[in-house]
Amino acid sequence: MKLVRFGPAGQEKPGVLDQGGTIRDVSSILPDFFGEHLSDAALDKLRSADLASLPAAPDGSRLGAVVPRAGNFICIGLNYVDHAHESNLPIPSEPIVFNKAPSSLSGPFDPVVIPKNSEKTDWEVEIAVVIGKEAYNISEADALSYLAGYTICNDVSERAWQTERGGQWTKGKSAPTFGPVGPWLVTRDEIADPQALDMWLDVNGERTQTGNTSTMIFTIAHVIAYLSTFMKLEPGDIVTTGTPPGVGMGKKPPRYLKPGDKVTLGIQGLGEQAQDVVAYHG
Repeated sequence: MKLVRFGPAGQEKPGVLDQGGTIRDVSSILPDFFGEHLSDAALDKLRSADLASLPAAPDGSRLGAVVPRAGNFICIGLNYVDHAHESNLPIPSEPIVFNKAPSSLSGPFDPVVIPKNSEKTDWEVEIAVVIGKEAYNISEADALSYLAGYTICNDVSERAWQTERGGQWTKGKSAPTFGPVGPWLVTRDEIADPQALDMWLDVNGERTQTGNTSTMIFTIAHVIAYLSTFMKLEPGDIVTTGTPPGVGMGKKPPRYLKPGDKVTLGIQGLGEQAQDVVAYHG
């Protein structure tokens, strides 16, 4: 299934994409996609529903982030060899873990707002997962069974704040709109091999990133099991798993986003996103 959340920001309803590509309002079955409503049992209720009998979302409905809230929005850094090389950083021996603020979550087609005093706002196409049940001290062999599904994240990053202001990367990753997630949450049964998916990102129609999840240093299953040794992952948590080469920081000379730019990105089987880049006004 492809799960979506549609409607104005803060008023989204849960939906499922039917066979004809119409979003069906499933709020009569589940209130939203959080907590126990991401469990296998809850998703099975949606699978057994007669979607054709449910109301269609209004034409042109905005899509929100695929979960209404995330207790944790966890990121893995430098998880593609070529991206580590372009960043002039060593290949990690263990996953590099940092956070994005959950308040950075936004819809897949919402604008990306360049923060006040930003100098180096950058792009990163990533495959992300949403946790479906509590995961603590789990095995790598079982890790994928703890997922509700897969989605796309544009891990928007302010590089000066990330690397030149001291402390943790979180400060360069967490501004509002820096976490577009969607358009769909594709349930795990629809993705036979999450380590074999093509991914891409364009800026103003120019291809800047091309990759495949097969070139990850640490697989998704490894990452989830690894994280679960340090913390309890909970339903609705988002884990985004790193980006292939082609980010603005790695260009020669470096290239960063500016108002008026348009970013489009996609991952095989998971859909596409598009964001207009705008200046902060506040």
